[in-house]
Amino acid sequence: MITVNNLSVRFSGKDLFKNINFVAGDKEHIALSGKNGAGKSTLLNVLAGNLSPQTGNIVITKDFKIGYLPQEKKLHSPKTVWAETMTAFVEIQQMENQIAQITHEISQRTDYQSNEYNHLLNQLSDYNHRLSILDAGSMDANTEQVLTGLGFERTDFERNVSEFSSGWQMRIELAKILLRKTEILLLDEPTNHLDIESIQWLERFLATYSGTLLLVSHDKRFLDTTCRRTMEISLGGLQDYNCNYSQYVIRRAERIESQLHASENQKKEIAETEKFIERFRYKATKAKQVQSRIKLLEKMEKTEVEQIDTSHIHFRFLKAPACERVVFEAQNLSKSYSQLPVLEKINFVIQRKEKIVFVGKNGEGKTTLVRILKGELTPTCGTLLKGEQVKIGYYAQEQNGLLDDQLTVFQTIDNIAVGDMRLKTRSILGSFLFSGDDIEKKVSVLSGGEKARLALAKLLLEPYNVLILDEPTNHLDMTSKEILKNALQQYDGTLILVSHDRDFLQGLSDKVFEFKNHNIKTYLGDINYYLEKKESENQSITLQQTSSIPTFSDKNTASKLSYEQQKQIDAQQRKKQKQIQQLEAQIQQLEQHLQHLSTQLADETTYQNADLSAKICQEYDLCRSQLADAMQEWTLLVES
Repeated sequence: MITVNNLSVRFSGKDLFKNINFVAGDKEHIALSGKNGAGKSTLLNVLAGNLSPQTGNIVITKDFKIGYLPQEKKLHSPKTVWAETMTAFVEIQQMENQIAQITHEISQRTDYQSNEYNHLLNQLSDYNHRLSILDAGSMDANTEQVLTGLGFERTDFERNVSEFSSGWQMRIELAKILLRKTEILLLDEPTNHLDIESIQWLERFLATYSGTLLLVSHDKRFLDTTCRRTMEISLGGLQDYNCNYSQYVIRRAERIESQLHASENQKKEIAETEKFIERFRYKATKAKQVQSRIKLLEKMEKTEVEQIDTSHIHFRFLKAPACERVVFEAQNLSKSYSQLPVLEKINFVIQRKEKIVFVGKNGEGKTTLVRILKGELTPTCGTLLKGEQVKIGYYAQEQNGLLDDQLTVFQTIDNIAVGDMRLKTRSILGSFLFSGDDIEKKVSVLSGGEKARLALAKLLLEPYNVLILDEPTNHLDMTSKEILKNALQQYDGTLILVSHDRDFLQGLSDKVFEFKNHNIKTYLGDINYYLEKKESENQSITLQQTSSIPTFSDKNTASKLSYEQQKQIDAQQRKKQKQIQQLEAQIQQLEQHLQHLSTQLADETTYQNADLSAKICQEYDLCRSQLADAMQEWTLLVES
């Protein structure tokens, strides 16, 4: 369990968050929400012990280990993928060495009744118990499962880590953290470097993770699948919602609306009371009523309306210039690197105003084809025909190579703006939340989110009839992603999107290109259609691998069996519905009790009595655990 008391972090004299309090119980999966720069990554850093707060303290259950994945980390490892991943089991290897030493020492002793001998036996028992928990006998199998789940081929296992890009190295780091089976997981944007298949695998893995999870992600569907509680960091404070992200968005809006309504009613009440006081202040016959109302105003607690950060980007892409009907046409196009094939004899046509999504595992050729479409790379063989009037606007996954670190934000835009657009430079930057002193910042000091916004701002400087965006949402917060999505839905040109964000992609495309085995398979529909088709294809493969179902030649026998089966199904449905109703009642009771305990924990006087606070924390943890179990059981019943 994690208990956070009055935690404050300050940078450059400004509070990032101040006096925040919360308890994260065992088995709880919590999503951290908030805009870029609100303090989510900082909070994870503090919890991981890498950063000291200005005030407050953190209490973590004794002997609980933490697994922490930052947004970026370079491995610099000379080892192979397999050898580097196996370093996750250092604890197991150390314990196995200890067991070997203790076993050897026991075999040499004859003082079977001594305290020292019994102490060695107890140590041996403790180590073996811990090894059992860590599933030490399945290290190789677990390692293979996690690496393949995160997208590695078995042929990659013996390749050196240094051969892989930074994104693939982050997958190795994530694999190590998952394999350590720590009691607490702190994951900061774990899906940034994953493809859709790997994200779906990670969702399934985290769904069965039995420890405490604190997760930062801008993938709404991923958050909804993995977390049942949401904590929002905004304007230095923290608000806690006992629900998943989608429900949090609704409850937050309802909460603000309720506060506004209550505040308006209170203002009317105050105004009417003050009017009465002013009217009858000097009338002796009303003196008692006036004094009563004055005391009422003095005791009245003002209804506070929760502050929300309303700043957000706002923009629209310029109208797309006219161009030919066929924008790109590939004929037997192939591309290899040092005789290593990436794309082999692919054929496709992209027409004017089509909206296309590129999906597939990293390394399957998505970015390679994007670079060929842009003219940066030449095909090894085959041809690519491009319309003469095609004008491409491009957003790169990594902005480091496209933005000059030595320029300021203003110079970055002003240097490439021409004509009337130079008069709109400050306005464009303001639309992307760069104002005041921000526009004089050097690109080198910008955060990932700020660089992403600046790169998008560059796309507004001139009209394009083709937009190619390679992972545009990686560093954008939820609000910015929604605004970008709305702008792309209104864009009237050809759109090519490389992305793994399923929620963002929904409704943005009419065609999906899946990159696999050096080729492209086309799906005529949006991302949800593609995912449904993939699920159907996978189920078909599974069915083919199972034994055939027996058939009945006797129609009467088959009919009777179907009737009996239907009776059993109806009985099971009634039983399941009853279980669901019982669980819903139990969940409601647990949530009410949890709210009562939260109120006690938020009261500073609780901590004046160490025994009382410990008892409440223990009860809180137990209640959270019971609620999580009940919610999981309810979910399984509803979805089954």
